[in-house]
Parts: sequence; structure tokens; C-alpha cells
Amino acid sequence: MARVARVRVRLPLYALVLAYGISMLGTAMSALAIPWLVLTTTGSAGRTGLVGFAEMAPYVTLQATVGPFVDRFGAKRGCVLGNAAAAAAVCAIPTLYASGTLRFGALVAIVAIAGAARGVADAATSPLVPGTARLTDIPAERAAGLYSTGDRTGILIGAPLAGIVISIASAPVVVLVDGLTFAVAAALIAALVPAAAQPRVAPDTAGYLARLGEGLRAVRADRLLLGIATMNLVTNLLGQALTSVLIPVWVRERIHEPAALGLMGGVMNIGALVGVLTAAWLGPRLPRRATYGIGFLLGGAPRHAALAFFTTLPPTLAITAFCGLATGALNPIVGAVTYERIPEHLQTRALGAIKASAWVGIPFGSLLGGALTTSAGLTTAALTSGACMLLATLAPFIFPAWRGMNRTAATTPDGPRETAGTARGGFWRM
Repeated sequence: MARVARVRVRLPLYALVLAYGISMLGTAMSALAIPWLVLTTTGSAGRTGLVGFAEMAPYVTLQATVGPFVDRFGAKRGCVLGNAAAAAAVCAIPTLYASGTLRFGALVAIVAIAGAARGVADAATSPLVPGTARLTDIPAERAAGLYSTGDRTGILIGAPLAGIVISIASAPVVVLVDGLTFAVAAALIAALVPAAAQPRVAPDTAGYLARLGEGLRAVRADRLLLGIATMNLVTNLLGQALTSVLIPVWVRERIHEPAALGLMGGVMNIGALVGVLTAAWLGPRLPRRATYGIGFLLGGAPRHAALAFFTTLPPTLAITAFCGLATGALNPIVGAVTYERIPEHLQTRALGAIKASAWVGIPFGSLLGGALTTSAGLTTAALTSGACMLLATLAPFIFPAWRGMNRTAATTPDGPRETAGTARGGFWRM
């Protein structure tokens, strides 16, 4: 009975994790299916990159700017409506394809609308994580780890499933599944996540720009948060070039089987899921800065190098799995650090700003991957992006600001929770 009661108390967090995992399952499938659809119908790496840009540019823009509206209308409502709008937009792609009226311009417009809707949904979802953790009395690292587990599990299932479905059916069928997963996520959050999980925000009569600026200033004033966002901007840009262009081109030119797309995504996320689960279990005891720095160093550049040096699948899969394991603990650590350092009433705006700052390079990553591959070829593009990734992942070992990741006495698992003020105070003493 005690276990049943505990599960019931923690149901809001579990429902949020499940909803996010389901939506990520569909997103992972379409992340492979849409580039493959464009690549096989147009033969153009440049157009493939353009579609990725069209989706991610509005996603990042809304992440950065929608926070004040989410505060005013409620994170739960924003999450539900954003997922519902994404479902409608994504389902339009296979509908138009089936009717023979899907043109490249229409596809670009639809993925842009879907990206904007996802931006609203994700900006509203992030603040619900510390809120549901607060309701269920779960440590920040563990809640962030569970949330990342939902993300990784969805991608783990979605990536290989996409390769299988593309092989036996078609890419538009995969995109349809993605649209349906957004609808399921909206229903789960509407039914099972209470409004009490939303950040406690006092009534504010300030204008939109003033409220948006308050969240941005909270990030800018904290060198560690600014460093995290900047490093993630660069690594996400390079990672997007890898996943949206370099890997599909490598599979098409050297493997000639679309199922390899799913295999590569699958082994990456098996490794990442193991890493996330380990971080969720051991998170309160892991040394944050060392775990983050070493994980990024080992998990970033080798994936790019594998595409340059190998022409067969087995060694590439082995390196990809290792990189996934190395990077698995990164998101739980970042989540715990940001939840601790940002005051609750600013979380929607500041978390959105951090995520948008980290993701702002992603739209350009697709363009970069397409341009590099078109002008210099796959091998040179992979080596160039890998070298840049290696330089970026050295940051935690070079800049002293990253010591702020380490816990003070106030943030140890058995000690009292650190407030945002003391977190920044401990940082500035360095």
C-alpha cells in the first residue's frame, strides 16, 4: 500500500516524463524521416539543411521569447496547447503527401509552424519539471535525470523504429506517427499534471519586454549559466550538422540502407539512456564539473571522426554507442544546476532563455552541414566539424567559471537546498 501511495504522489512527475518521452519518440522518428524524404526526393543536401533550419529557427525563437506569455497564461496550458498545435501541423505533412499536393515550399512552411508550436510546448514544459519535483519531494538531479530518461527513451525507441518503418512503409507514415505522439502528450499533461506544478509567479503589471528582459538578465548575470548556454550553442550547432546532414549523407553514400539511420540513432541512445539512468541514480553523489567535462569531451568529437575514417557500419556503431554513454549524464547535471541557481518566479523566462541560447545554433547547424558537405565533401566536413567540437568541449577544463558547478555545503544531497542567491554568491567568490 505504501508503494502504491508513493506512486500516486509522484504521478504528476511520472506523467510529465511519460508525455515528454512519447512526444520525443515521434520527434526522433520524424527527425530521420523528414531529412530522408527531402534527400531522396530532391537529392540535395542543401535543401535538406534548409528544411532543418526552417523547423529549428522558429523553435529557438519561441523558446527565447514566449516565457512572459507562459507565465501569464500558465505553463500547463501552454504545454497542452503547444503540443496540440504541433500535432495538427505535423499531421498535415502526410495528408498533403497522400493527396499529391505536398510541394517543397509547403513542407518548409509546415515544419516552421510545427517548430514554433514545439517551442511553445517545450518552453512551458521545462518549468513543470522542478514544479513536479517540488510536489513529489524528489531531489533536483533525480527529477532532471528522470526527465532526461523520458527524452532518451523516446529517442532510443524512435530512431531505430523510424529506420524500420521507412524501410517497410514510407517516410510520410513515420511523420504521421510523430503528429499523433504530440496529441497523446497533450492529453496526458492535461489529465495528470496539476496546475500546482506551475512556477509560483506573483502578479506582474510590467510590460512584455520588461518581463522578458528580467529573465535574460538573470542568465547574463550568472557566468556559469552563461557559459553553459554558450558551450551548448556551439556543440548543438555542430551536433545538428552531424545528425541532420552528415549522417544521412554518410548512410546514403557508404551504407546504402536507410535502416542504418535507425541503427545509429538507436545505439547512440542506448548508450545515452544507460548514462542518464546512472546519473539519475548516482546524480546527487557525482562530481558535477568533472562528470560534465569528461562526458562532453569523450562524447562529442569522436562521432564526427568516425564518419571521416570509417566506411563500414560496425566500428561506427561502436563509437556512437560509447559517445552516447559518455554524454548521458550531461542533461541531468545541467538541469539540477539551473533549477538551483534560478529563482522560482523567473524559471519560465530564464529556463527558456537558457534553452534558446543553447539551441540558437541548431538551425544554422543544418545549413552549415549542408554547405560544408556540398562544397568540401563528406570527409572534410566531418573532420572540420569534429575539430571544432573538440575545441568547444575543452571549455570546462579551461575557464574557472565552471567550478561553480561543484556543490557547496548547501547543495550536498544531505544538506539544505541552496537558494539562487547563495548559489550565485558561492560562484562569485571564485
